[in-house]
Amino acid sequence: MFASAFNFIKSKVTGMTQQEQAPTEQTEVKNNEGLDNLEAFDSIEEEPLESTMSPTAALEEQVALLKDQLLRTHAEMENVRRRASEDVTKAHKFAIEKFADGLLPVQESLEKALADNSGDLNTLREGVELTFKQLSTALEKGGIIVVDPKGETFDPHFHQAISAIPSELPANTVIDVLQKGYKIADRVLRPALVVVSAQS
Repeated sequence: MFASAFNFIKSKVTGMTQQEQAPTEQTEVKNNEGLDNLEAFDSIEEEPLESTMSPTAALEEQVALLKDQLLRTHAEMENVRRRASEDVTKAHKFAIEKFADGLLPVQESLEKALADNSGDLNTLREGVELTFKQLSTALEKGGIIVVDPKGETFDPHFHQAISAIPSELPANTVIDVLQKGYKIADRVLRPALVVVSAQS
């Protein structure tokens, strides 16, 4: 009886072992199926980060990018402003230097005239005329235009009337120029002082 009980228990244990082993084979099959699922999971991980990023994170990234662009643009504008200011300063400096360079021969000619003790009035007059030409050339190169409006119609933008006298000329015609005016382009440096005609 003991032997039959032993065989019974042995068969049960052997049967359980076979049953336990059967699920293991099934588990292996399931694990093979799981590998396919794992490969699908791997392909999900390989998708770009942006597609899995939350809308808030995407907006924060865009805000950071725009802030960076704004700061760079602001810095670039400050550099442009600084360079423009430096260019204007240099332009003024070099314009004055160029104009002053044109006046140096005038000064030298006047110094020579003052140093001349010959007493020859004709030579002195010729020297003054040459100096005047040098000065006129320097002013012209500097863009300074002489306003000498004798015979022209009075223009309050460029002329200043000192008096009006009766004349046969049409009213507001410049009869005499007491002092010439000067302008640079259309900007008046000094208006011409003039006498104009009045209706008789």
